Amino acid sequence: MHGSGFDYTLDFKAIDFRLQPELYRVGKGEQGVLLVQPYKSEILPHWRFKTVADAKKSSTKIYKMFLAYLKAEDFVGADMSRKFLQMGWTRARRYANHKGGRKYDAKTGEELPRIEDPEKAAAAAVFYERYVTAREHPEYIRQKKRHQERHENNQRDKP
Repeated sequence: MHGSGFDYTLDFKAIDFRLQPELYRVGKGEQGVLLVQPYKSEILPHWRFKTVADAKKSSTKIYKMFLAYLKAEDFVGADMSRKFLQMGWTRARRYANHKGGRKYDAKTGEELPRIEDPEKAAAAAVFYERYVTAREHPEYIRQKKRHQERHENNQRDKP
């Protein structure tokens, strides 16, 4: 897959994206968040969103990792941290809206009734704030642009 889409055809079990960042594609939203190593293994243990306290501790830790990756000029790590922050927001929102996090009935496929769980909604807000801060961080934007220019744009005709 060329261009800016996330390439799901790669052998994710065999690739260390810290050693081969040129293979990484930003994609859209949270694409690849649970595939890209070693970052998944580094960030996932800190990812929690069930309570506001969990969300605060988790988003703070992941944001600190995000800043450390940026400082190390490790864009893939920074982008993966951004994706985990985004996923904290979206998953907490899903649980805020649907008890047990299930949006659709497994048997009928119909959307389940919406509820509002204030704790999960507040946890989602914590992650959302960190996600936006990361997404709009000037150094993140600079490194993202550089990564895309080097590795994602105009790759179609290269051998």
